Amino acid sequence: MKVMKTAFQNVSLAAALAILTVPMFAKSNNAPRDLRDAVRRELVMLPYYSVFDNFEYKVDNGTVTLYGEVTRPVLKSDAEHVVKHIPGVTNVISNIKVLPLSPFDNQIRAATYRSIFGFGSLYRYAMGANPSIHIIVENGHVTLKGVVANEGDKNLAYIRANGVPGVFSVTNDLLVEEKS
Repeated sequence: MKVMKTAFQNVSLAAALAILTVPMFAKSNNAPRDLRDAVRRELVMLPYYSVFDNFEYKVDNGTVTLYGEVTRPVLKSDAEHVVKHIPGVTNVISNIKVLPLSPFDNQIRAATYRSIFGFGSLYRYAMGANPSIHIIVENGHVTLKGVVANEGDKNLAYIRANGVPGVFSVTNDLLVEEKS
């Protein structure tokens, strides 16, 4: 049983690093829906985008402002480039932060991933091609971003991330899914 759990955790971590993920995106109500969707689609399709990166954006009269944090500098320039070529986009303002390269932060990313997604009731957030929880690590400080189903899962993810050795602090920016 323990061997299967370890194998599952290793496969899950590898899959998360290899596949595209969908972050929670900020949306502006004064932009055409198709332009917002086009920006979202292009950002999601970036090849190196992972659970350890986060993109947000705002569209205002053809001007797209990009926000977020990425682990690879090439991801920042790729995001700027693909958004710039979307029909209807007249200007791109990039406020994307490139996180510092750090083996310490990489260890915390992997350990936090295993702690959150390896836990029984939270593993479902890592399933599929689009995990809904993003783990942003900067200088030992962890920020959780994304969407979860309920307040209990939000609190549990925070507790799991806070228990990772080496983590200095955890900011829980997870949003609870709205019930319709």
